[in-house]
Amino acid sequence: MAGPRMTLPTQLVLRVLLEDPDQERYGLEICAAAGLPSGTIHPLLARLERVGWLRSRWEQVDPAHEGRPRRRYYSLDPNSTATIRAALSRTEASRAALARLRPGIAGGAQ
Repeated sequence: MAGPRMTLPTQLVLRVLLEDPDQERYGLEICAAAGLPSGTIHPLLARLERVGWLRSRWEQVDPAHEGRPRRRYYSLDPNSTATIRAALSRTEASRAALARLRPGIAGGAQ
């Protein structure tokens, strides 16, 4: 299956998850680490899960006992880690090439 569009928010989320590929993280934790608002993160996580790059699970707690809603935890699919790293590498190479061609674009020197 083809991967998602590699927007900046997508790249930020994937980089956060790649920091520790075996760790599960919940949505707001990913938001904070990526510096993104929750309105951005949850649709993005759903897209990444649809393409098979992420897995998710609901925690098994009683929300009334915990005093908060249940959390949905996300983790990288171990079979997709190499694909994700390759996609991020291609994105970085494209950004670097664009910066060389058009220095004022894509964070290139001016």
